[in-house]
Amino acid sequence: MLIDSHCHLHLPDLAGKHAEIFAEMAKNGVGGAICVGVTIEDFPSILALIERHPNLLATVGVHPENTDVQEASLPALCELAQHPDVVAIGETGLDYYWHKDRPEWQRERFRTHIRAARELGKPLVIHNREATEDILHLLVEERADEAGGVMHCFTESWEMAQKFLDLGFYLSLSGIVTFKNAAQVKEVARKAPLDRLLVETDSPYLAPVPYRGKINQPGYVRYVAEEIARLRDIAFDEVARTTTHNCFRLFPAARKKITL
Repeated sequence: MLIDSHCHLHLPDLAGKHAEIFAEMAKNGVGGAICVGVTIEDFPSILALIERHPNLLATVGVHPENTDVQEASLPALCELAQHPDVVAIGETGLDYYWHKDRPEWQRERFRTHIRAARELGKPLVIHNREATEDILHLLVEERADEAGGVMHCFTESWEMAQKFLDLGFYLSLSGIVTFKNAAQVKEVARKAPLDRLLVETDSPYLAPVPYRGKINQPGYVRYVAEEIARLRDIAFDEVARTTTHNCFRLFPAARKKITL
């Protein structure tokens, strides 16, 4: 069985298609998915979705790309994350691609999420785009290793991967690993300890080969796992089994809701 460790089933591209999505998950041996929040405003729709479906869990956070949205205070994050099916804080992090001036508000928002994760004992789901050094600095400064977490959609070099692994974080690989020219990601897929890897789709984005360019969905996480197995020259079942147990280890609440 596989678990899609990062998707956005509440977004418009996937809303209204859930019957089809769950059928594809079942066909491809995907037993569950984590629906990741990107604003406080979208949290009620995520909560309604996971309460209707026993194989879904949620996170709560504000994505670093989002500006004209409700800010996530420490008390608000802690209150929302009390729900038993909220397994992590995020999506959070830094994005210097969309915000090239590296505004301090991004860093302060990230600090707030780290502090919430530490207070609650729940892991972080971290977004990083062109901000690796600052993310590493803030993770150390805010003692994020006490909460742990995952570097979502990891695309950095093996050298950078080792730094996050040394902090105790997991690496999650997306459909990018199936792209022909994704040499860095393929190297990480080969070299990272298998017991520190997760697999994800980031649906509806980043569909893997053979669906590249189309709307992604959780069932397609199978193609991510198959590519990791090919790159490591190991059985697909080993990748599926290990990444699922990794997900349960990082997100203990998932084990209570998703059955093997």
